[in-house]
Amino acid sequence: MVSLLPRAPYLASLPKSASSSLRPSPPAMSSSSSAARAEAVARPRKLPVLLFDVMDTLVRDPFYHHIPAFFKMSMKELLESKHPTAWSEFEKGLIDENELAKKFFNDGRCFDLEGLKECMVRAYEYIDGVEDILCCLKKNNYEMHAFTNYPVWYQLIEDKLKLSKYLSWTFCSCRTGKRKPSPEFYLQAIDHLNVDPASCIFIDDRMVNIEAALSVGMVGLQFKNAEALRKDLCALGVELPPLVCEGEAQVQ
Repeated sequence: MVSLLPRAPYLASLPKSASSSLRPSPPAMSSSSSAARAEAVARPRKLPVLLFDVMDTLVRDPFYHHIPAFFKMSMKELLESKHPTAWSEFEKGLIDENELAKKFFNDGRCFDLEGLKECMVRAYEYIDGVEDILCCLKKNNYEMHAFTNYPVWYQLIEDKLKLSKYLSWTFCSCRTGKRKPSPEFYLQAIDHLNVDPASCIFIDDRMVNIEAALSVGMVGLQFKNAEALRKDLCALGVELPPLVCEGEAQVQ
């Protein structure tokens, strides 16, 4: 099992109620935060909270194959010709897509922005077996959030794959202004969720992002494939019985 634990020991038998794991509320809160925390107090909160990376953990990332093909370049050529920080600035919401188009390439060459977006949408698809896991977790009432470095184009993923059936797009870099593996991004999530970090399981395909999660006390799972993820989650006490998801035929 590729499972990494924070320095503080993580108990396989996690608390079933938010009352034992929620930290004291800060003195000043927005009305929306107050409402969310009031709801958490009003009903038991099932733990752990699951934080999912999106690209190459839930959804296939078009960057490595489809985007170079769109530009008729090899990956090496694309990496050498693209602007070194334009995409990360777009992911953090510092520039919009029109500004991205102007500075995507170092030489400022023009390209078909809408065509690029259409290429990416065609490539978006669930990684094999992952949607079944999300469905089972949802049916077992686990709280799930996206925790992803992605620009406003996350809405293109949502429009095609409807991830919000299973999780909330709570922590997107374009909305928070922070990117993994910055510890500030993880600490912001812990504060927003108002849970002990050891009650959060973070799943990502990149080890550097897992290490950042461990540094703030979260539990980390490196994603390899859906079968391994199911086993790793079960080993941590997460309830994942085989379930028939919506739209599937029941075998009588």
